[in-house]
Formats: sequence, C-alpha cells, structure tokens
Amino acid sequence: MEKKVLNTNRKAFHNYEILEKIEAGVVLSGHEVKSARKSNISLSDSVVRFSNGEAYADNIFIAPYEHLSSHVSDYDAKRKRKLLMNKSEINKFAQKVKEKGLTAVPLEVYVSQKGKIKILVGLGKGKRAYDKKESIKKKDVKRDLAREGVRKF
Repeated sequence: MEKKVLNTNRKAFHNYEILEKIEAGVVLSGHEVKSARKSNISLSDSVVRFSNGEAYADNIFIAPYEHLSSHVSDYDAKRKRKLLMNKSEINKFAQKVKEKGLTAVPLEVYVSQKGKIKILVGLGKGKRAYDKKESIKKKDVKRDLAREGVRKF
C-alpha cells in the first residue's frame, strides 16, 4: 500500500525554497481524522512553530466532519495541532528557524503505509519576487521543451 496524499501546500513551494524535509505525525481527534481522510484539509497559510521543546502546526484547516455529533459544537477548524517528532529533530529545526531566519512549513498531508496521518514538514528560505519569477520562467521553458519533444516524434 502506497501513501495516499490528502493535500499539498503548493503555496509553500512558490513562496519558499525548501532546503530540508522531515516526516511528522500529528495529534488529531477522531472526527478530524475522518474529515482529513475525505481530503477536507487545507495547508495554505499554515506554519510550524516551536515552543517548550514541542512542535505545533498553526492554521491547518480541517473542515468539520459532516456527521459530527452535537456535543462538539465549539469545534475550531484552525486550532493549534501538536506534531509528533523526535526531540533531536525538534531541536535541530527549532535552532535553524531561530538562528538563520528560516521557516518551517507543512508541505503535504498524507496517510502513511500503516494508516496514520502524517505531515511532511519542510525547512524553507523565503523567496524574493525576482526568485519567484525566475522559477516560473524555468517551469515554462521546461514545459515548452517537453511539448517540443512530443511533437518531434
């Protein structure tokens, strides 16, 4: 069984140059898991923050599960969610974010081979406007070359 990608943060790849990636588990309630498995999850504008030796994902939107019981009426779709990472990984990422001015952002949410919901966290360096334009140009040239290659045959 391969991993099933539930959602990707395309905005992160546009706004940041990703230097490192790491896999992290996430603490979710039961109805959040059900909603996430139906791909009712969004990573845009989300960020990973470190405090007291723990990692938290902020602004991950998980839509309320449609069959949610009435006892969970105060559900916050963008609440802070704890990430499950090794202490050494948390310390390494927190140190880089603190010192070098890098940003930790969630890149994608997926279901692992064992059925657990995981988040791929990337350490990114912010792109400037001219960097973004340059990467768009490279993608366009690559796409055009691919089209030409198809037409030649």
